[in-house]
Amino acid sequence: MIVNQGRYSGYLRPLAYLIDLAIILLFAFQFNFEALDYFNYAIFISIGWLLLSIKSQFYEIYRFTKVIRIFSLSFLQAILFTLLVFAFFGFFEDLSRSSFKIIKYCIKVVTIIMVFKLSIFYLLKKYRKNLGGNYRKTIIIGKTQRTEKLKEFFENNEEYGYQCKSVFDLKEDESLEDCFEFIQKENIDEIYCSITSLTDEQIEILKDFADNNLKVLKFLPDNKEIYTRRMKMEYYGYLPILSLRNIPIEDPLNQFIKRVFDVVLSLIVIVGILSWLSPILAFFILSESKGPVFFRQKRNGLDYKEFYCYKYRSMKVNPQANLHQATKNDVRITKIGKFLRKTSIDELPQFINVLLGDMSVVGPRPHMVSHTHMYAERIDKFMVRHFVKPGITGLAQTSGYRGEIETENDIINRVKYDIFYLENWSILLDIKIIFQTVFNAIKGEEKAY
Repeated sequence: MIVNQGRYSGYLRPLAYLIDLAIILLFAFQFNFEALDYFNYAIFISIGWLLLSIKSQFYEIYRFTKVIRIFSLSFLQAILFTLLVFAFFGFFEDLSRSSFKIIKYCIKVVTIIMVFKLSIFYLLKKYRKNLGGNYRKTIIIGKTQRTEKLKEFFENNEEYGYQCKSVFDLKEDESLEDCFEFIQKENIDEIYCSITSLTDEQIEILKDFADNNLKVLKFLPDNKEIYTRRMKMEYYGYLPILSLRNIPIEDPLNQFIKRVFDVVLSLIVIVGILSWLSPILAFFILSESKGPVFFRQKRNGLDYKEFYCYKYRSMKVNPQANLHQATKNDVRITKIGKFLRKTSIDELPQFINVLLGDMSVVGPRPHMVSHTHMYAERIDKFMVRHFVKPGITGLAQTSGYRGEIETENDIINRVKYDIFYLENWSILLDIKIIFQTVFNAIKGEEKAY
C-alpha cells in the first residue's frame, strides 16, 4: 500500500471564479448604483454567474483542452451573462438602464474575462514547458500503436505537463508486479493502459491496485468489457482516453462550493451551539470523571494524511481509547457519555475540524489509525474513501452502517456506500444526508452507543 503524494492544486478554478466576479462587480460601478442597489446587484449576479457557470461548464478547462473550446464556452457564457444582466434590470424596473449601456458593459466584462482566461491558459503552458512545473508523472502499460502515439504526445507536448517515466510491455518479461513496484518507487501520479494488451484478470488487478493506492487509472479504449463501467471520456489531442472513476468533488469549482457550505455550517454550529453548550457539558463531564473535556484522536483523512479528530469525552480516561472501539455496554463509557453518544452530541466538536479543513460535514467517516491500517490491508477498495475529506456524517451512517464494526460485512458495506457517495456527490445529496442524520439522532439509533 502506498499513499498518493501527487495531488494537484485545487485553487486555480475557484481563484479564476473570484477574479472574474471581481471584474464583473468592478465594472458595475459605471451604473452608479446606490449602496443597497449595488449590494442587491452583487448578490444576484454572483449567484447567477455561479449557477450559469456550472450549467455551461465555463470553468471546465483542463491542460489538454483545445483553445477552440475556450472560445465556444466564452461565447456561450457571454450570451447567458447578458441575459442575466438584462433579467436583473427587468426585475428591478426602477433601476433600469439603457440597452446600449448594458450591452456595452457586458462586452467589456466578457472581453476582459476571456483575455484573462486565455492568458492564464497560455502562461500555465509556458510554465510547464519552460520551467517544468505543474507536471504529472505517468507510466504507460502496453505497447501498441495507440500507446506509442500517446508517448509521442507526452514527449512532443511538454506544455501539457505530463512526464512519461516508463512504458511497460507485459507481453515480454515485464509483469504487473514490476509496474506496481515502479509506481511506488517513482511515486507515479497517473497510469495509462492499452486494454488490448491486458487480460480481463489483469484489468481487475490494475483497478484494485489503483483504488487501493489512490492512483489515477486511465485507458486507451477498445471494445472490451471496461465500457460497461461508468467512465469519463477525455481527448489528448485526437486520442480518446477513458478515466476509470469520475469523482465530482475533485472538480475545483465543486470543491469551492462544498468548502463554502462546510465553513458556513461549521461557523453556525460553533458560534450558535458549541459556544454555550461546551461550558455546560464540561461541568457534567468533569463532575463524573477526571480528565479533559475534549477527547482528540488521530484519524486518517484526505490522501491518507493523519489529523486529530475532536469529540466531547464520553469515556473515563483509559489506555485502550486509541485501540478499541466502543462496544455495547462498554464499562469505559460514563453516564453523561452514554447520553452524548446516544444523541451523537459527542461528535459536535468535529465542526472545529471542518472549519480547520481536516474534515467535511458530509463524507466517509474516518476510523482510528490502527483500524485504518488494518482495513486497508484486508478490505478491497478501502483506500478509495481517502480520495475525499472524511465527514462528521456520511451516506453509510444514514444507511444503517454506523458505530461498532461487528463483522467484516459491516466495513465492506460502508466502503460500498462511501464509493457510491464520492462518485455521485452533489450539494443536494449532502443536504439530504444532513437532514437524515438529524432525524436519526432525534429518533435514536440502535448502534448509537
